[in-house]
Amino acid sequence: MAELQQDTEKYVELRNINKTYGTFKASNNINLGIGKGKLIALLGPSGSGKTTILRMIAGLETADSGDIIIDGKVVNDVPASKRGIGFVFQNYALFRYMTVYDNIAFGLKVNKWKKSDIKKRVDELIELVGLSGMAKRYPSQLSGGQRQRVAFARALAPNPELLLLDEPFAAIDAKVRQELRSWLRDMITKVGITSIFVTHDQDEAIEVADEIIVTNKGHIEQIGTPRQIYREPETAFMAEFMGHPVHVDRINKIKGFNQLDDSVKAVLRPENVNITRLDEKVDSAASVEKGVVVGKLFMGKEVEITVNVNGIEVVGTRNVEEAPIKKGEEVNVFIHRAFTYGADGIVNIVENANKFEDWMVI
Repeated sequence: MAELQQDTEKYVELRNINKTYGTFKASNNINLGIGKGKLIALLGPSGSGKTTILRMIAGLETADSGDIIIDGKVVNDVPASKRGIGFVFQNYALFRYMTVYDNIAFGLKVNKWKKSDIKKRVDELIELVGLSGMAKRYPSQLSGGQRQRVAFARALAPNPELLLLDEPFAAIDAKVRQELRSWLRDMITKVGITSIFVTHDQDEAIEVADEIIVTNKGHIEQIGTPRQIYREPETAFMAEFMGHPVHVDRINKIKGFNQLDDSVKAVLRPENVNITRLDEKVDSAASVEKGVVVGKLFMGKEVEITVNVNGIEVVGTRNVEEAPIKKGEEVNVFIHRAFTYGADGIVNIVENANKFEDWMVI
């Protein structure tokens, strides 16, 4: 897919962008368009090129070829300070010896705003980001989450038309990171600013973004909504990258997938593998296999269970509130769907041939 499918006007466009560092191709003919007011995630493994794209949009890196267009204007030769962009870094980049108020006001003072206008803008931003009463505090007196909120406020202070965020939650602990995701989503909706954020966290991208751009080895692997990206992978890389996939050889030896060729490679996600005790109801009895539990992993709300089915190991999840299944126990296994691909790397989503049979007890 070459660019985002959208019914809104493109605010940011990259056309045939290439960027090389020595022999490393960081961006290989990148083409994309981002609608105004959208919150977009650039997602990918380390070294995939996502941060390079962000930095080129910001003007912190220069493309070797191609055009970067913001609000209909080619900005290749426009310096970063003139692009109307707010930038949030993962390490906050706050001035240690300035208060919250002075950190947020810094850019406005540099741009010679009136003192009264600065106060009005900073006060409204402090309230917007939920830091009322903290204007006189210093960064050392704030939590990690509070510091990142100050960084957001500072980036928003000059009223930018575009907000760029480079792994904004990477330096924050897991619980606060979860809270900030929801806060960021709400804040972007309230402000209505076009925003692009880089992340390597799939859950973060899926939860926060309107659309996700997945990068891999300098090119765009797939673009779509979080649901499309997760449920409809287009390439072998996508099937293997998203979720918690398990490779399965010889999936055609499992009931419901017998129509597949021996050469087909398959990827299963645990949520598509139903594991039940022998005395429980099962879906599509004709396609249920019996297997033996060879491993268990407690994951909080769920238990990840590995089962050997006719010499093939598959992994499924089971709610921790359900009756426990023991290692060595014989169980029923039903695979709802698989992502399969051949030498061309194009993914087919294959449903179990007997998936829609009525429930019955075996």
